[in-house]
Amino acid sequence: MVEISLGTALVAIGAGLAIGIAGSLSGLGQGRVAATSVGAVAEDPTMFARGIVFTALPETQSIYGFLIGLLLIVFSGMMAGEAVQTNFGILAIGAGLAIGIAAAGSALGQANAASASVGAVVEDPTMFARGIVFSALPETQAIYGFLIALLLIVFSGVM
Repeated sequence: MVEISLGTALVAIGAGLAIGIAGSLSGLGQGRVAATSVGAVAEDPTMFARGIVFTALPETQSIYGFLIGLLLIVFSGMMAGEAVQTNFGILAIGAGLAIGIAAAGSALGQANAASASVGAVVEDPTMFARGIVFSALPETQAIYGFLIALLLIVFSGVM
């Protein structure tokens, strides 16, 4: 059995929180927009491409979570088999929570806006660009969480 340091285990928890929370709610948001888009395509088959665009928007939050999780694993030394200090492990949990929770709220907000935008575009195709703008606005919260998580990793001195 391989001996794992407490710090390494905490980094694993932080990385898991980052992608676990961000990815699960990003997927939930994407599913919601996809469901609305399917209804829109049934009503108007020309909505397929626009529905795909709106459905893809909540995906970015899971990408942010994935990137932070990957950075935590790579720069902690975990991949090289190095023992990680407990202090960095605790910081990794903070980084994972920062992006995970921010991305979760952002994904759900974006799903609401994108779903409403799909409905608006079905009624009035000229609403597409405005719908994209409104749908992109909730992304800001995920970016804040991503930046805080990234700053935690950078200023911890490991990156």
